[in-house]
Amino acid sequence: MRTLIVLRGNSGSGKTTVARRLRRARPHRDVAVVGQDVVRREILREHDVPGGANIALIDTIVRHALDAGYHVILEGILAAARYAPMLEALRRDHGGPSHWYYFDIPFEETLRRHATRPQRAEFGPAEMAGWYRPRDLLPTAHEKIIPAGSTLPETVHRLLAETSLLAGEPLPAREPLPRRLPGDPEHAPDPRPGDPAPA
Repeated sequence: MRTLIVLRGNSGSGKTTVARRLRRARPHRDVAVVGQDVVRREILREHDVPGGANIALIDTIVRHALDAGYHVILEGILAAARYAPMLEALRRDHGGPSHWYYFDIPFEETLRRHATRPQRAEFGPAEMAGWYRPRDLLPTAHEKIIPAGSTLPETVHRLLAETSLLAGEPLPAREPLPRRLPGDPEHAPDPRPGDPAPA
């Protein structure tokens, strides 16, 4: 049974780092990390607006990865006002276990953490202040709180224990697709009306 883990919180709260550490901790190559910033900013180069294209694309990627047999860690700001309907649908439709966390970090601490990140030159305190939403919890997801005092090792250890991500077998190998060789009658196209019958 595949697990859905959702990590939400303001910019600079540590979501991406925790998601990467969780995937690194599992010895099998069956954990997909879906980052809101990767989809919205890098793939689509889209502003975070109501009804943005990234919302449906995130939903599609998460569902496809789960259907393909991956555990999925979805991480991002994922503001409740814009993303709650999509997230609630994911929670409702996923047949396996799901775990929801909110990184409740004061604005001043997010600034301190942002100063240590590679993308610190891309945006600064003014932009982060405009994005900041205090305790932006989802209305129905029953998110568990990650407080500011939880260190990175403590947070990773807690989530590994609560999500049981280290348990279970690796993703089973898939059957290889058949090779389609020229002249292979098994893969020949269907005859068109009027074509002579094969000899």
